[in-house]
Amino acid sequence: MKENLIAGYLPVILYMIVCVVLTFALAIISQILGRKNPNSEKNATYECGMVPFKDARLRFDVRFYLVAMLFLLFDIEVVFLYPWAVVLGKFNPVIFGLIEMILFMAILLFGYIYIWRKGALDWR
Repeated sequence: MKENLIAGYLPVILYMIVCVVLTFALAIISQILGRKNPNSEKNATYECGMVPFKDARLRFDVRFYLVAMLFLLFDIEVVFLYPWAVVLGKFNPVIFGLIEMILFMAILLFGYIYIWRKGALDWR
């Protein structure tokens, strides 16, 4: 029984071994055969083709993180729209599903208007 189990997993184990060996072999070969010609141009920091003008480890403004979190919050809402659309026809009265989604969107719209009025989206 045990030999049968191992024989079933043998191709997978062999594939994993080949992948690990090949990964390390290619990395070592590229280190040995690759050209090493460092200069100041190649070692310079690259920022979208622009010359860096400050240190990359500066602190970000809190508003940046706030906008990022708000984007995630309002972007995740779209994830809930797809399953709702799939099961909309399965609601006994379909109007119940529509009212449910209208209520959900109204809450999100209220939240969006609230953060807009509070100035969370302003960069001034």
